[in-house]
Amino acid sequence: MTLRARILGAAAGGGLPQWNCGCENCNLARAGKIPSQTQSSVAFSGNGSDWAILNASPDIRDQMARTPELHPTALRELPLRSVMVTNGDIDHVAGLLILREQQPFNLFATAEIHSVLAQNPIFDALRANIVIRKEIALNTPFELAPDLTATLFAVPGKVPLYMEGEVVQTDLEGEQTVGVHLQAGGKDAYYIPGCALVKGDLADRLRGADMVMFDGTLWHDNEMIDMGLSQKTGQRMGHISMSGPEGSMAAFADLGVSRKVYVHMNNSNPVLRPDSAERAEAEANGWTIGQDGMEITL
Repeated sequence: MTLRARILGAAAGGGLPQWNCGCENCNLARAGKIPSQTQSSVAFSGNGSDWAILNASPDIRDQMARTPELHPTALRELPLRSVMVTNGDIDHVAGLLILREQQPFNLFATAEIHSVLAQNPIFDALRANIVIRKEIALNTPFELAPDLTATLFAVPGKVPLYMEGEVVQTDLEGEQTVGVHLQAGGKDAYYIPGCALVKGDLADRLRGADMVMFDGTLWHDNEMIDMGLSQKTGQRMGHISMSGPEGSMAAFADLGVSRKVYVHMNNSNPVLRPDSAERAEAEANGWTIGQDGMEITL
């Protein structure tokens, strides 16, 4: 058994270029001067034959079309065994509607995230006798796909934007935002596309891991405000920044993680430009900037 990961989409919601954005990165991507990126999703396998998709982005159709490992093996047979969502954000669940074509698979999520899906009848397009919804308790290992074990754990985050009220708590810990611990062939990988803060217990959990794919939404907390794109900081959106003394690069510096990969980058993030100083700094700190189609074998 070998633990394999394939990044289907490396960008945050909106992708790169984002349809309504004229920032430097989006214009460069439109011109073909930097790589375009689709929205957040990754596939994992423990044996190379059976695959699980973590987070179903709105771009899932094209992502699967570009990934031979996920292509049909017969008329209506796929190597896709399951889909798991780490939160209820639109960029992580909207792709479920693309997967409604009478195709059996298990849909894994916490009870709270399943409740979010159940509240919207449009997701009933995933027929209950074909797509089996399975509630997963935190800190309880389960078979995500043959030869691939997963465990969900809470990370600081917030509820989806469309569920926010007047008061927003951005470092909630519970079932609304989770990370995933994946195990196969004696290897440990973690997938955490959304995280507001690396607390001590999370740092201890990740220490010495073979790989961590981690939230790379913004380079610095005021990035979108400074660029005139939003009035929200990264913390307000429930995302830790990469840089600075409170950022993820600093938090991971002494954790001994063998392979550190940023995923879920916002279109504003300068690390998306291969020749940027920020990209060079992240790589100097041992980080790989994820991109669509990247495959990692542990």
